[in-house]
This record gives sequence, C-alpha cells and structure tokens, in this order.
Amino acid sequence: MSHSDRATYSERPDQTLGRRFFEPPSRTRTSFARDRDRIIHATAFRRLKEKTQVFVAHEGDHYRTRLTHSLEVAQIARSLAHALRLDDDLAETIALAHDLGHPPFAHAGEDELVVQMAGHGGFDHNVQSFRVITELENRYPQFDGLNLSWETVEGVIKHNGPVSHRLDEPAWSVVRPYRTDGEANWDLRLGTFASLEAQCAAIADDIAYNNHDVDDGVQAGLITLADLDQIPIIGPMLASVRRDWPGIDERMLRIEAVRRMIGVMVEDVLAETARRLEEDRITSTEDVRTARRTMVDFSRSMHGDLAVLRKFLFERMYRHYRVNRTRSQARRVLSQLFELFMAEPEVMPPEWGVPALTDDRTQRARAVCDYIAGMTDRYAIEVHQKLFSLDLALDL
Repeated sequence: MSHSDRATYSERPDQTLGRRFFEPPSRTRTSFARDRDRIIHATAFRRLKEKTQVFVAHEGDHYRTRLTHSLEVAQIARSLAHALRLDDDLAETIALAHDLGHPPFAHAGEDELVVQMAGHGGFDHNVQSFRVITELENRYPQFDGLNLSWETVEGVIKHNGPVSHRLDEPAWSVVRPYRTDGEANWDLRLGTFASLEAQCAAIADDIAYNNHDVDDGVQAGLITLADLDQIPIIGPMLASVRRDWPGIDERMLRIEAVRRMIGVMVEDVLAETARRLEEDRITSTEDVRTARRTMVDFSRSMHGDLAVLRKFLFERMYRHYRVNRTRSQARRVLSQLFELFMAEPEVMPPEWGVPALTDDRTQRARAVCDYIAGMTDRYAIEVHQKLFSLDLALDL
C-alpha cells in the first residue's frame, strides 16, 4: 500500500519522530521496516525459539514457542493494519518485539523473577522488552540497544494502553523520558494511547494466544474437542466444520476450527474498530493518542465470549496438574539459580558476572535477573544441571 492510500490516522515513516541516536536514513527501507529487520537479527529474538508459552521447550516440538507465537501475532497484526489502511510494517515490528523480555518457562518464570526481585527494583516482562530494545541488546558500536524509531519504542511499552499510572511501581521506574544524543528529552507520552498500529499488535496477541492455546491444549491431551463443543467461539466453529465436512478426522477438524476462529475474531475487531473510529471522530494520529478509549478492540459480545473461553482454559488447561508440575519445577530451577548467582556472581559469564561483582545488592540482583531473563528454557535447565549436579564430569 502506498503512503497516499493510507488513512489519515496512520503513522507515516517519513514523519517519524526519529531515533534516540541520529542515523542517516536507509536507502532501501522505511524507518519502520528497518526497525523490523533489527529486531529479527537481535539475539533476544533468536532466543524466543526455545522460550515457551505454556509447555516447556523440551516437552514436544509441535507446541508454540515465544518465537512461533510472535510470528503468528505479527501476521495477524499486519493483516489488521492492512485492512485498516495503517502502516503494516510498524504493526508487524511492534508485534515481533512485544515478547522479547519474557523470561524462560512462560508465566512461571516471570512469577519467580517477580518474587526474587522484590526489594531490588521489581520485574515486569513489558519493561524487560523495553530494556532489551533500548539497553540490553549490544550489536552496534555507537549505542546500546537497537536505536529503534520513536513510534516502535512507544508501541512496545504502550501497546496495551497508557502506562503513566504504573510509574510508581519499582519495575516501571526506568520507563521515563530520557536524553537523545542531541540532549533533548525523548518523551514517550506515557499517559496517552499508542498508535493504531501498536493497538493492532496488542489485539493480535490476544487473538493468537487464545487460538493457539486451544490448539496446543488439545494436542497435549489436556482438553478434548468434545470439551469445547459448548464453549463460545470455538464450539460454533467445530459445529460449522462438521457440517461442511462430515466425517472429517479429529486433527483436521481442530486445525480448520481454529483457523475459522481466528477469522471470526479478526472480522469482529475490524468491525468494532471501524465503529469506534467513526463514533469518536478519529481523523489523525493525535486523535488516536488522546482518545477516551482504545480504538482497536473486540466488540462487547466478543469480550463476553472470550471471558468464558479464558475461564475454561484457566480451569482445564493452565491449572492442569501436569502444567502445575512443570510450573513447580521451573520456579525451583530459577529460584535456585538466582540464589546461587547472588551468592557467587563469579560463576556467571563475564558479561553478566562482572556487573554483578558489586556490594550493591540491587545492582547485583538486576544483573542476575537480566542474565536469567535472557535464558531459554533449555539453557536454564542445562545451567542448573551443571551447577547443581554432583557429577563434576558434566562440566568438563
């Protein structure tokens, strides 16, 4: 889509607020496409391949990882942005970056780091994603982080809405205006909404994880298709597939029903977003940021149906005893690693261990947390085995 075909409330790469550190524009890519490429080449992005959503990476190669999830979110976000005549590169970029700060072992890993970092500045995966792209990625000699466009950084930290009310939380204290190389403040306007492109990434995240958690839960044997027949959204999709394809096998039934469920949710978002844009008379990017509500959203009826689906998944899948066992093991692994690294930072790799060699417990804890948060599931398990196994030959 050419820039002239974009909606008036679309972000425009030729009108970006720029990067924290000045760089000449790319000859071959827009600013937002360049941001996307930097994220794809980032170390933190590659690590997503062995960080999981619900299941631990070694449990099976057909379950979603953070990487496959991020790619699914990016595809949905780009499709939504295209249909709404927005900048699809920016929507895709924010979607690809939204999970970069997730630690190993899904939500169990985050829960444990929250406990370990209490009193040391806290932990939040959204803030960690922000720190990855602005500080922790180290790939360029002239700056820390990826030096992404203002609109991308804003979208990463604000894609779920304004965050100024969270700045009193310890983990969020780092998300404040900071200096550019020109000494000006790079104000992310934390009390406003982010762009429509960022909102597309946020709603695409909801669409993707609700659908793939159903898919993965059935494949794992935690729930059955029969269990889902009376559940809103997915139940009607199963019935429609059976009507269209009598005698269809269970595998194809699951795949087709999930595909249709994604389509129904996308169409609901497009209709509701168009209604809100018209009702609230949104005509510019400034209107989007100062609006009274999120513009890209589900309808009220879809929100109600999703609440039922999420309640079902929480009770039947997320708290299944097999998942609880994995969560318990994961939290023990991270708890023991954190305690050991705090006591003996010299056993950490130099790039993490050297910053941890300080008497300031909070600075040490942050270095330990950053190291652990960057681990994949597999690497965390391997490091734990090496450090806690009595078989010294393991580390020779």
